Amino acid sequence: MDRMNNPFTPGAGAPPPALVGRDQLLEDARVLFGRVKQGKAEKSMLITGLRGVGKTVLLNSMASEAERQGYAIFQIEINASGQFIPFIVKSLRSLLLRLDAGTRNKSAVRKVMAVLKSFLGNLHVSYGDLSIGLDIDPAIGSADSGDLDTDLSELFSHVGELAAEQDTGVAFFIDEVQFLDKKEFGAVIVAMHKMQQKQLPIVLVGAGLPVLYELAGKTKSYTERLFQFPGIGPLTKEEACKAIRIPIEEGGASITEKALSGIYEVTKGYPYFLQEWGYQVWNVCEASPITAETVISVSPRVIQRLDENFFKVRFSRVTPKEKTFLYEMAKLGYGPYKISDIAHSMHTETTSVSPQRSSLIKKGMVYSPSYGNIDFTVPLFNEFMCRAMDEA
Repeated sequence: MDRMNNPFTPGAGAPPPALVGRDQLLEDARVLFGRVKQGKAEKSMLITGLRGVGKTVLLNSMASEAERQGYAIFQIEINASGQFIPFIVKSLRSLLLRLDAGTRNKSAVRKVMAVLKSFLGNLHVSYGDLSIGLDIDPAIGSADSGDLDTDLSELFSHVGELAAEQDTGVAFFIDEVQFLDKKEFGAVIVAMHKMQQKQLPIVLVGAGLPVLYELAGKTKSYTERLFQFPGIGPLTKEEACKAIRIPIEEGGASITEKALSGIYEVTKGYPYFLQEWGYQVWNVCEASPITAETVISVSPRVIQRLDENFFKVRFSRVTPKEKTFLYEMAKLGYGPYKISDIAHSMHTETTSVSPQRSSLIKKGMVYSPSYGNIDFTVPLFNEFMCRAMDEA
């Protein structure tokens, strides 16, 4: 079949040709944006899930919906530095300049610009020069107390009130939320609490690894009352088959039920892996229909691609001791894994493996689904670890 017309899109954050199994979440987001825009209280959203389940795709789809409903949208992926405040500052500057150019009530916009300038006054110690080029005097006494929780809440309040007057809203979309600096995360939670109390049109939609719920709870005890925490995982067999079948049929080809079952078995329904297998079976198959034999024939190639482009990137970030820890996890089969079992497999005490456990959690390689247990944040990573370490 024509490789140029291959409908599948393997790649980080690339939208799949058929987004299935996430309808309820997208509907919840649509309602969230609509209610907040109307001045009604609604919980913002923090999506949790393993790598490769489509969190970034969901964020992008939700951002498109927010934009359709008239929101000014701002998107960021948090990196290891964890800093979010500089992004907030630059985003709000962009919003205010946009509003200033599009309204006759420039005095209201300039008033909020002055508050933003004031907010910047106490940030140079933590963030260095965050000059934003606003030719305006700061609003002394507004958002300049030096307490980030208080000041960010006040800044958001001024921005939210202005957005409501302008019949718009502000939506922040944050990927990799688990890397947020704890102090900043706490300030954002406090600010969003204020927005919900005042019913102002500022929304935050984030996504991160399963550790996010625990981190949020530790940051502020009332976080669970401010946010929805939908968890997403692999697709069901029916959903996974639709995600493969629909693009193939829309591309003018077909696939057998046995082939679909074969793809589901090797991918376990994880969206990223579905795209990889779909991409390869399309490229290899000379003529429709795609059969189970085709799936079997491409599997070694797909596994090699995943090893090189998906797994090894993460594998390279860990130390030799951490690799040994992960390998002992992998040898136990599929998780979750008891810390005591891993320590026993390593012929040591539980306390001796605590440093590796903590470090791997910080690096986003593992997470704790329950007390005393850990698991990989990357689906099928246990199989990769066995391949990688056995070859070493």
